[in-house]
Amino acid sequence: MTVPELLEKLRALAGRKVLIVGDVMLDRYLSGDAERISPEAPVPVVRVEEETLLPGGAGNVAVNIRALGGEAVLVGARGDDPEGSVLEQLLEQEGVGVSLTMLQGRPTTTKTRILARRQQVARVDRERTDPYSAEEYGAILGAVARLMPGCGALVLSDYRKGLVAAPLTEGLLRPASERKLPLLVDPKPDDIALYRGVTLLTPNAEEAGRAARMPVRTRGEITMAGRRIMELADCEKLVITLGERGMAVFEGPGKVSRIPTVARQVFDVTGAGDTVIAALALGEAAGLPLIAACMLANYAAGIVVGRVGAASATPDMTAEAIESLPPPPVEDWS
Repeated sequence: MTVPELLEKLRALAGRKVLIVGDVMLDRYLSGDAERISPEAPVPVVRVEEETLLPGGAGNVAVNIRALGGEAVLVGARGDDPEGSVLEQLLEQEGVGVSLTMLQGRPTTTKTRILARRQQVARVDRERTDPYSAEEYGAILGAVARLMPGCGALVLSDYRKGLVAAPLTEGLLRPASERKLPLLVDPKPDDIALYRGVTLLTPNAEEAGRAARMPVRTRGEITMAGRRIMELADCEKLVITLGERGMAVFEGPGKVSRIPTVARQVFDVTGAGDTVIAALALGEAAGLPLIAACMLANYAAGIVVGRVGAASATPDMTAEAIESLPPPPVEDWS
């Protein structure tokens, strides 16, 4: 694929509307310096110089869709607490349409990362992961039904925080099928059959290995695991992200390709999977071939991993990367 062709495909993402449903969280970053070890325990003492608050989980997928020029509508849940209010404000500031069901007795999922000299030294999680009630699922699916019209793709973002379970997936598959909306899932591998019938799954290599219950190292293992996952999940397409090795693209069980990475340098992989599924969802909404959408996702993810903390890529950044780095050759792994 040539540079002009990729730039044309990038422009096709603008204005596409995507509905994201999933686990929403607040990401808090405490950054500073660590010059000494605590006398209380063998841990560094971090002198906090900066605090940053960002939408995480499904919220970061929505932010990435907005950053790439699309329109994002987000459905999820939050706690009745200050963190939930901050999270909604942050999403609205990013231009994301938000419908978060307020849950009593459950905190807003919050991840606090502590960084010293740009390196993460600890993470503190505040969350509950037990299942939702039937009433809570009813409220969330009601919001989905209200916001689905006009959307070109649907993303299910599963972080295993309690929301994504059979009542939700079953409640999404039917209306998505009726409207012929592609349904993309960033899955967790413990029960891959939970996502049976979706359009596209985007696990990383470790998740793919766990889902297929086999090692995923060599080309042969990757293709075998991918085909097994497609059979277990009955999905049309599959993209396995391989870190510094790029991504394996399954347009069907018999058509497999690998796209090498275009990342110049890797500082932090936080949120890279969110960037990939955001670009793929916009590509599906725009009707792009899967390989073309994966090429764009590859460039966008290459930008994100070169920055510390959850980040996103804009169309201008992505266009600059496409123009300065030649499109990598697509390898046929069929």
